[in-house]
Amino acid sequence: MKILVIEDEKRLCEALVQLLKRQNYSVDYDNDGESGLDDALSGIYDVIILDVMLPKLDGISVLKEIRREKMNVPVIILTAKGEISDKVRGLDTGADDYLPKPFNTEELLARVRALGRRRGELVETSALTLGSTSFDTRNLRLSCGDADVTLTRKEGELLEYLMINKNIITSKEQIIEKLWGFDSEAEANHVEVYVSFLRKKLKRVGADIRITAVRGMGYKLEIGTE
Repeated sequence: MKILVIEDEKRLCEALVQLLKRQNYSVDYDNDGESGLDDALSGIYDVIILDVMLPKLDGISVLKEIRREKMNVPVIILTAKGEISDKVRGLDTGADDYLPKPFNTEELLARVRALGRRRGELVETSALTLGSTSFDTRNLRLSCGDADVTLTRKEGELLEYLMINKNIITSKEQIIEKLWGFDSEAEANHVEVYVSFLRKKLKRVGADIRITAVRGMGYKLEIGTE
């Protein structure tokens, strides 16, 4: 799951990013509303954590623009303690949840998981299954039968994305945006390399799923062996 944090308090922002990365989420961040809105509108994020008080463009305005563009990405707003008006405005504008500062990190993680489940992209056990093959997104463990192997973070992000979009062709450009970010310098060969790595590990555990290349279009994950 890919998360965007928009928070201007740099120490808090860094702490949030590290907390989420330790849960094996892919995380990007911005420290002002304008940059945050640009990233949010890319459409590559599964959850956005958005502070209300931001420089250049406040969080409520960022949220309004996100919803004006008909984007249904779940948004958690962070509000100053006791600011009921911020909570009300945020929820009325289209926020899915809110947390007052200071907040408990375990509660934040629970709310992120809940929003992920609501969107249908994360199950409670943190496991994705297709055929007889399972992938534990939290521990990056790929397994089939009695065999299992640990994936690298990027391999895990790729497999998670393909499993969520099973039987759907995803282009190399979509994969680059999802895994590396829309302003990344990653190129098509980066995708090809990680697809190759992942195919080898699928074969190692005897997985009954395969990554199929569709000429000129991209890749799709489907049940079957190579």
